[in-house]
Amino acid sequence: MSRKSGLGAALVAALLTCCAGSRQLDPSAAKDCVRKEGKMNVLFIVADDLRTSLGCYSDPIVKSPNIDQLASKSVVFKNAFAQQALCGPSRTSFLTSRRPDTTRLYDHNSYWRAHAGNYTTLPQYLKMHGYITLSVGKVFHPGIVSNHTDDYPYSWSVPPFHPSTQKYKNAKVCKGPDGKKHANLVCPVDVEEMPERTLPDIQSTKEAIRLLKNVKGLESPFFLAVGYHKPHIPLKYPKEFLKLYPRDKIPLAPDHKVPLKLPPVAYNPWTDLRIRDDVKALNISFPYGPIPDDFQVLIRQSYFAAVSYMDTQVGRLLNALDEQELANNTIVVFTADHGWALGEHGEWAKYSNFDVATRVPLMFYVPGMTEAFPRLGQRMFPFINPFTDKVGHMPTGSMRNVNVELVDLFPTLCQVLGLPCPPVCPASSFHVDLCTEGKSMANYLSSSAMTWNHESIAFSQYPRPADTPQPNSDLPRLKDIRVMGYSIRSVDYRYTEWVSYNASTFSANLSDIHAGELYFQKTDPGEDNNLYNSVEFAGVKQKLSTLLKT
Repeated sequence: MSRKSGLGAALVAALLTCCAGSRQLDPSAAKDCVRKEGKMNVLFIVADDLRTSLGCYSDPIVKSPNIDQLASKSVVFKNAFAQQALCGPSRTSFLTSRRPDTTRLYDHNSYWRAHAGNYTTLPQYLKMHGYITLSVGKVFHPGIVSNHTDDYPYSWSVPPFHPSTQKYKNAKVCKGPDGKKHANLVCPVDVEEMPERTLPDIQSTKEAIRLLKNVKGLESPFFLAVGYHKPHIPLKYPKEFLKLYPRDKIPLAPDHKVPLKLPPVAYNPWTDLRIRDDVKALNISFPYGPIPDDFQVLIRQSYFAAVSYMDTQVGRLLNALDEQELANNTIVVFTADHGWALGEHGEWAKYSNFDVATRVPLMFYVPGMTEAFPRLGQRMFPFINPFTDKVGHMPTGSMRNVNVELVDLFPTLCQVLGLPCPPVCPASSFHVDLCTEGKSMANYLSSSAMTWNHESIAFSQYPRPADTPQPNSDLPRLKDIRVMGYSIRSVDYRYTEWVSYNASTFSANLSDIHAGELYFQKTDPGEDNNLYNSVEFAGVKQKLSTLLKT
């Protein structure tokens, strides 16, 4: 009883009615609240703006020993893609298993339940099936995107936790060369000097560990979602992490100039960087003016340091999972909402359809499937300190080269957990509460799974207000969208068409193509040489165009 009381009265009350939730289900469904023998828990970890800059993805610079350790016991998807490279639309998409055209969310200014349809979310579905669902940090995007409640009470058993220090996100806490404090992009800090003497991700880790201790002895399984705010800008992190990345060891992006054949509509002018005090002081011309090389190095150095800081928080969380002896019956999923360009194509943001913006890390640890069940007392995830522990090369685990999408997460977890999988959505699903526009990846989690699928396709999209870069090109409001970039990523190619879009009717004119992009992955993995107008690739372009429209 003491374990239950530690959760607080709100959660105890929620457990008594966990299946009814806010959807007012038939009371007879309450029998499903009783935990079935062997039902797994889920720890769902989401990073913010994290590209595949991790050791387990063969990054030669980044030190991410704790995530790498998780990867060594997981199935890792080499090519996983977000459906839109923007926080709110991406998170809503993978938590509902619907694409942005179905959620009708391309910005941060609407709530899908009111705007498009009363779609069932992944945590809501698990809650209906007897799970305690808990949210810590940035899981749904905060604000109107999730009805200012993180979709509570639909998705969560108790109100979500947000770190109190996140309100200082853009505060002037960064010390500049002048000794004054600024709202900078590059912001290594002394944690003891920060408001409340802490940082958001440190607070989120502490709360998530507290919850793990409290849910351990309960009869119902749990779904604990932990959303870390880093490495999202501003690049604010404990300054000691700079020691891991000497400036003279940080190279520029290999393709740090705007490609000659890049259509203007495809370029994002990284306006949210330009408003930061330290970037503003550089007086960079809009939209193509390059950031000076030495400052490019500073940004890359701080992004990598922020990744390592976030990695230590993941390590502490996984270590607590071990300490509570939950690693033998808890599935761990690690991913991100989208990537981020670190100078590639002359860009410093997400806001595009390029691999660097849409490709994300994705790994599944499933005890007894991706890794043998831990023996009694065996440590699966001991914390690795990047400053004091010897961090060598760690095996990646089982890497899958197949293209997958974040909308696949919902049906995958249902299949792995032995729950009824949502039906495939019909062509028009605006009035269908529960269905999926993804496919289950569960078959790839077994040791005998195939490692390559030449038919696998991933879709993404991004809106623009005009054919040329504008001050609102990165974050156009719905009413300002005039062009939509639809993109498919096959094993061999990335193909994108920028077409007319009517924001009033939520419809695209696929025959009105403003610009196009075609990149051959084998010879151009950085997607710098646009072959769209190449006669040699006319047949490939036609085939991919037909596939995109289909």
